[in-house]
Amino acid sequence: MTIAPQTPSAAEAAAELEKLDRRHLFRSMQRGDIHDRVVIVRGEGCTVWDARGNELLDAAGGGVWHSPLGHGRKELAEVAAKQITELEYFTSLLEFSNDKAIHLATRIAGLAPEGINRVFFTSGGSESVETAIKAARLFHHRRGEPDRTWILSRHYSFHGAAYGSGTATGFPPMQEGVGPNLPHVEKLTPPNSYRPEMFGGQDQTDFLLAELEQTIERIGAGNIAAMIGEPIMAGGGVLEPPADYWPRVREVLSRNGILLIADEVVTAYGRVGSWFESEVRGMRPDMITMAKGIAGGYAPLGATLMTDEIADGLLETGGFFHGYTFQGHPVACALGLATIDIIEREQLVPKAHTIADWLRTGLAPAADLPAVGDIRIVGSLAGLEMVTDREHKIPQEWAPVERVCFEIRKRHGVIARPYGHMLVLAPPLVITEDEARRATDAVVDVVSRFGADGSLAG
Repeated sequence: MTIAPQTPSAAEAAAELEKLDRRHLFRSMQRGDIHDRVVIVRGEGCTVWDARGNELLDAAGGGVWHSPLGHGRKELAEVAAKQITELEYFTSLLEFSNDKAIHLATRIAGLAPEGINRVFFTSGGSESVETAIKAARLFHHRRGEPDRTWILSRHYSFHGAAYGSGTATGFPPMQEGVGPNLPHVEKLTPPNSYRPEMFGGQDQTDFLLAELEQTIERIGAGNIAAMIGEPIMAGGGVLEPPADYWPRVREVLSRNGILLIADEVVTAYGRVGSWFESEVRGMRPDMITMAKGIAGGYAPLGATLMTDEIADGLLETGGFFHGYTFQGHPVACALGLATIDIIEREQLVPKAHTIADWLRTGLAPAADLPAVGDIRIVGSLAGLEMVTDREHKIPQEWAPVERVCFEIRKRHGVIARPYGHMLVLAPPLVITEDEARRATDAVVDVVSRFGADGSLAG
């Protein structure tokens, strides 16, 4: 008699996956003190399921301000399958390209701010920022200004985790213990209306512009290639600058021959209610970096957008000796074209403002809680600044905020994002009002039991 092998139960299969994860998989931002493993195996809309069968509401956009179209869209699977049968890959090196990359670059240029016409594809945000930094330095070099190598960034910015992009990132753990980092990077104070004391009683923009001008004078305008900044600082805590901040920064940079790189990896493609937020904020960038939602989250894809002047300056003498194997990948670009179609058809760009109203209403009860210093909402981005002292605005430690997010997931089946001392929501743009209410109710419930001392009541 033949005995059929027993099929492991779902719990046993999940336990084995978690064991293999601990043994072999090195994950993003991994730490040894985080022992939980949540193995996501399926998704549909704003819902995902883990290997143990738990149903979870994705209120964090794939966990990282991502997935604008939601999960498991069969139409995108069909787009990818069709493209794979036609052409799965060919290089974009030298004279080669492919039709989907050409069409997507054309569509993006048509959506981008005026004057931005050239698209250099990458595989993600870090590569897009690396490309922009190199392009800025080389552009000046080709124009006879080789000393323009400095990059201005801001504290609490996030621009990636590679060598150059990681140095430009304004979170110290990204640079600690891995030096020497990229030389000639200087970080400035970010706009932060929650902390006016940072500006010594001055008008916020006046203070920040004075700091910028003093920094340019100290380093020397002729030594600075570019400044990089997010229109709205996502990782910094959903920080929205004053209306006059970016136009005045742009004027100072232009006067000193310094390029402006708008990092729109998070904010582009409708996340905050516009195709490109840099245009809304009056940045008038020379380059734009993007990724995240460019292919709906269905394939790795990013891009560095630039003006004709910069692109031509890179190409005229010697070319741009730079590129990536999967640059302009035809499957990713086919998904990128379909993503634009869906965003336009379902009117997801303006929907971000509707989501903002839902989040604002749902999170309002948390505004007076002792552990919540501030609530900031821009489009579909929401950040709760967690503090140990509301009066003195002392930031909470990172670990207690992580415990709060773990509790939101375990108790309510809602995925929220810990980001330093911030608790962040960034749901897919397809979220419904009921799902938004479920997410905000979960946050309010757990945060209401979270003490300013970092304790969490049962």
